[in-house]
Amino acid sequence: MFDALAQKLQDTLAEVRNRGTLSEQDVDAAMREIRLALLEADVNFKVVREFTAHLKERCLGADVIGRLNPGQQVVKIVAEELTALMGGASGELSFASRPPTVILMAGLQGSGKTTASAKLARYLREERSSSVALAACDVYRPAAVEQLVKVGGQAGAQVYEQGTERDPVEIAAWALGRAREEGKDVLIVDTSGRLHVDEQLMSELVRIRDAVSAQDVLLVVDAMTGQDAVNVAEAFADAVQFDGVLMTKLDGDARGGAALSVRAVTGRPILFASTGERLEQFERFHPDRMAHRILGMGDVMSLIEKAEREVDESDAAELQRKLRSNELGLDDFLAQLRAIRRMGPLTSLLGMIPGLGGAQQLQDLTVDERELDRVQAIILSMTPEERRRPELIKGSRRLRIARGSGTSVQHVNRLIKQFDSTRKVMRQVGQGRLPDLGALMRSAR
Repeated sequence: MFDALAQKLQDTLAEVRNRGTLSEQDVDAAMREIRLALLEADVNFKVVREFTAHLKERCLGADVIGRLNPGQQVVKIVAEELTALMGGASGELSFASRPPTVILMAGLQGSGKTTASAKLARYLREERSSSVALAACDVYRPAAVEQLVKVGGQAGAQVYEQGTERDPVEIAAWALGRAREEGKDVLIVDTSGRLHVDEQLMSELVRIRDAVSAQDVLLVVDAMTGQDAVNVAEAFADAVQFDGVLMTKLDGDARGGAALSVRAVTGRPILFASTGERLEQFERFHPDRMAHRILGMGDVMSLIEKAEREVDESDAAELQRKLRSNELGLDDFLAQLRAIRRMGPLTSLLGMIPGLGGAQQLQDLTVDERELDRVQAIILSMTPEERRRPELIKGSRRLRIARGSGTSVQHVNRLIKQFDSTRKVMRQVGQGRLPDLGALMRSAR
């Protein structure tokens, strides 16, 4: 995400780092490049103007001019200002003192609102152990109710629906009654997508909000629409007074204009981000972590959180035992490989590691995920004994495994040859430390 912006900002700051001292002219040149990068990223021009003016003021007033090695100070200031631009501290939902908490989802047609509702339901169920229900109040889009029933079921949430013939305000009120009767912790109300110029539908949204006394109104925004997303957010802020933003398709946004503008323009924070198609590719939005990712500084906290969700304590303890007794086999490697892949695309994970987060470095380290599919196929073509004892795999066995996996003997040789180096990566996971994903990818090639 934000690849184009990240590359330009990192290149500009690399120039700053490479200078022994900085003059005011050097700062002016850097500000011009940063301003251009932000404008090309489709950031609101007023936001760009205010951001770079404040950034320049801080750089000139931070006693970096004429000092030795001022680059790190400038990078620190840029990171702090990007964090502030996106909202500073991470925002939170407002939960009702007496359940259920009602969350109203609003947004334009095609913003991904229905899927985002299911992703939020899954997140609240997994992260807060909440009992979640979804109210199907999108009665205008064909198959919207069926879609919510399907994805809501996949998210483990109860879906309350009455088809498409009733008034959505009545459906929302009925669903709230059901949620209270069934003791639900959270009710998420999925509403119809609308154009912000459609006064009738905007009025309907306000009536739904009032009917269910929503604690939170979330505006679902498609990050890939850039500056248009900011205009939409402004219009909704005037009409509905939403509380926060849920940004969808952030993984496909190479520019970043929406995420960098919406907080500054509307005053409402980005609370959540959808980072992929799968329901689990959804996370809280942390401005400081996102700023660090953009600048190639990594995001260790998010990586740790992802690892903690996927590494079971008992499995880790058993892995440690095998490592200590030298019993680690390819079955264990396959299990850990699958756990790491569940954490998300490997390129995205690499971007969270300090020192590997640079845009150019990530391009150099990008690996075809099909290579990992090949590794899995090779291992699954082995017998249980061969997986436990890879040293048994010699000539004829390697040929049989290659044929069974649809690969070549060279691929099998490479996997076995590099298995020893991979054991080191697995040992780090077993000890509860972050895996060396770069080594893991190299071993899978």
